[in-house]
Amino acid sequence: MLHATRKTLSTVKPSLIHTWTSNTSTPTGPIFPTQQAAAEFLGILDTGFLIAYAIGLYICGILGDNYNPRRLLAFGMMASSICVLCFGYLTETFHVYSPLIYSFLWILNGFIQSVGWPVEVSIMGNWFGHNARGAVMGAWSSCASVGNIIGTLIASYTLFLGYQYSFLIACSLLFIYSFLVFFQLPSAPWEVSSENLPGQMEEEQEEDPDEPTERPPPIGFLKAWLLPGVIAYSLAYACLKLVNYGFFFWLPFYLHAGLHWPESYADSLSTWYDVGGILAAVLAGAFSDHMRSRTPVVFIMLLMATVSLYIYAHSPESYNWNAFLLLVAGFFIGGPANMISSSITADLGKCEQLRGNAEALSTVTGIIDGTGSVGAALGQWFIPSVQHWFGWDAVFYGFIVMILCTALCLCPVLYKEHKDRRHHRSEEVDALLNSDSDENASDDIQEVRRRPTNSNV
Repeated sequence: MLHATRKTLSTVKPSLIHTWTSNTSTPTGPIFPTQQAAAEFLGILDTGFLIAYAIGLYICGILGDNYNPRRLLAFGMMASSICVLCFGYLTETFHVYSPLIYSFLWILNGFIQSVGWPVEVSIMGNWFGHNARGAVMGAWSSCASVGNIIGTLIASYTLFLGYQYSFLIACSLLFIYSFLVFFQLPSAPWEVSSENLPGQMEEEQEEDPDEPTERPPPIGFLKAWLLPGVIAYSLAYACLKLVNYGFFFWLPFYLHAGLHWPESYADSLSTWYDVGGILAAVLAGAFSDHMRSRTPVVFIMLLMATVSLYIYAHSPESYNWNAFLLLVAGFFIGGPANMISSSITADLGKCEQLRGNAEALSTVTGIIDGTGSVGAALGQWFIPSVQHWFGWDAVFYGFIVMILCTALCLCPVLYKEHKDRRHHRSEEVDALLNSDSDENASDDIQEVRRRPTNSNV
């Protein structure tokens, strides 16, 4: 629901540009003299949204580990729905066309919506362990892509009524759903055990004595940065989220203005990118549960993403070809993005160094997603200008460069994991050689050498 309201703006951009540049938008004439000026203002809105979103992620990540996640999430959903209602519906209904008001409302919405992702990852990570986290978090993280599709479909089917009704429906759904979250969502096992299920929790504690029944104390913000892999994945996600949000904010506009397809036609076509992200989140997440580390899966998908982007940049103006190539691009770009922001972040927030003695899930999520949003904000600032001066091909080549930078940021993590695996194998072999071995010792040593060792993300 949060992503559906966020996606609505990018879906109705052509309608907003037409309204803002028409002679009847205000008594004194259009608020923007040209369509390029209006497009650049939309880029500023996207950038402001993401900067506020990034700042809010750092703050809300800490709040999520210190206060009740369910209440924070419900409050953020209600407040965001009010901001979107004012931005998209009330301004058009009462003909209030002011760049200053638009900027204030959308930037405020970005800050408020930042409460969502770190709190949600924290809740999901509290309920699911490492061995099931890839499949479960992968399926769950597709909620962003599903929300994008919902927002796009709402806009494409209501655009003939006026773009303000797209905002109205999306924010109404968000407001209604916030009540369901507040009254029905348990934040963690410790919340359930403290409320109404003491007998059941005692049985679960006997099965899993390491699972705390009370909420552990939160970790410090600076200490969370120093957890293994947090800095590397934060920088990698800054590059990757620039590309992913470039598609998020500008794909419908590109299909309409670049390929000259009708707005509703372009909106429905852009959903194939999100479908690819959904498939990748589920399949890659489940596959990574059978791996000792999720990093190689992400790395290989990033390399494939560069190829898919190059092919899409030269795709023919055909609906079927564009749908297929967008599906492939969404698979290899959206998949790693969903894995980093969900299952990998949850792994980092519950690493062995914490051993259940500190709460870091929400803080680590805020750090990684916040840093990613900083990169995405810078990208939205430059995309309209790069497109204006150099064309859409230059935008896609820039995306390829940023994907390669993402893979480069993960190289130290891959090297460290490989080094740790070799060191761990060597220690196991030495332990077997130094022990009082029996006649099967040599077979045990060969088994250790063949067996992959456990490695933290």
